[in-house]
Amino acid sequence: MAIISFLTGYILPFICVLSLIVFVHEMGHYLVGRWSGIRVLAFSIGFGPELLGFNDRHGTRWKLSLIPLGGYVRFFGDADSSSKADGTELDAMTPQERAQTLAGAALWKRAATVAAGPIANFLLAIVIFSITLGILGKPVSDPVVAEVRADGVAAAAGVEPGDILVSLDGEAVRTFDDVVRYISLRPGVSIDVKVRRGDSLMVLPMTPRRVTTTDRFGNKVELGQIGIVTTQQSGNFRVEKLSPSQALVEGVRQTGAVVTSTFDYIKGMVAGRMSADQLGGPIRVAQTSGQVATLGVAALLQLAAVLSVSIGLLNLMPIPVLDGGHLILYALEAVRGRPISAAAQEVAFKVGLAMILSLMVFATWNDLSHLIG
Repeated sequence: MAIISFLTGYILPFICVLSLIVFVHEMGHYLVGRWSGIRVLAFSIGFGPELLGFNDRHGTRWKLSLIPLGGYVRFFGDADSSSKADGTELDAMTPQERAQTLAGAALWKRAATVAAGPIANFLLAIVIFSITLGILGKPVSDPVVAEVRADGVAAAAGVEPGDILVSLDGEAVRTFDDVVRYISLRPGVSIDVKVRRGDSLMVLPMTPRRVTTTDRFGNKVELGQIGIVTTQQSGNFRVEKLSPSQALVEGVRQTGAVVTSTFDYIKGMVAGRMSADQLGGPIRVAQTSGQVATLGVAALLQLAAVLSVSIGLLNLMPIPVLDGGHLILYALEAVRGRPISAAAQEVAFKVGLAMILSLMVFATWNDLSHLIG
């Protein structure tokens, strides 16, 4: 019974979320590749042995594979699922056949085909955010301070109950959630907080403290806090109904906010302000998927949107094997006027694979430490 509960409560939501994201990512590669005249040999959700599949009339093998931790599109002339060209096979092809390979396509077509995967991830996030916001509306709370903790940073800076937060470091804030999101990613960083008190505006510099807290599921989270609180009454908590066009604009804005937050976290981690143990791998994603699934389908979809942006950004990292690495190689080719040598590409792909495996090991170690802790 416990095993069934674990499978349905954690593994099933995880597989559904990840499969949706992977399918959309690979579909981006597939559609632009086909549009560019490149033959597609296989479209797989998952890696490893095939569980089931079929061939379409274009000769593409569509399949579901055993290990549901990713997927791939394999183009004609690829040596493997990483889209590395098979030099021996390419040399034996006729010009007509070579033109149907990824390696033999025009440079801009190759770049468009590779970039289409991450772009599809961002579009998926926009669609999910837009649909959920259009149906459910947008929860909003005004950036009004109801309480100032006596021992907090805000109290020391002079913030008082009733103050309205106007901007942070010159960036306008519209809701109290905007404030929390901005401050939580900047522990130890001085922030200029502009507040309105009556008819007066003032800028109060303050540095958020690093605080370890727990989320609604009991997970420990490290973030920045300044010691202010809002309430339903002072923040005027409400749900704003959005028209389709407003939902679309807000969907784009929320997708952009996820991108910005991700870069803010990475910058904070590099600077030593944020802990690297917040980086999670498949185990933590599965755990989070199961926890969020208890909140309903809408919450699970919004998690899928956030993860879709994260996977899109991950794939754009300039690491060979990933889409971003391919784009860097194409950029070098554009500058040099010719591709880098096959030997150099081989070395680059091996280095890239080692980097990805190292990142996976580190993330998995964080996941296990998180579970044990």
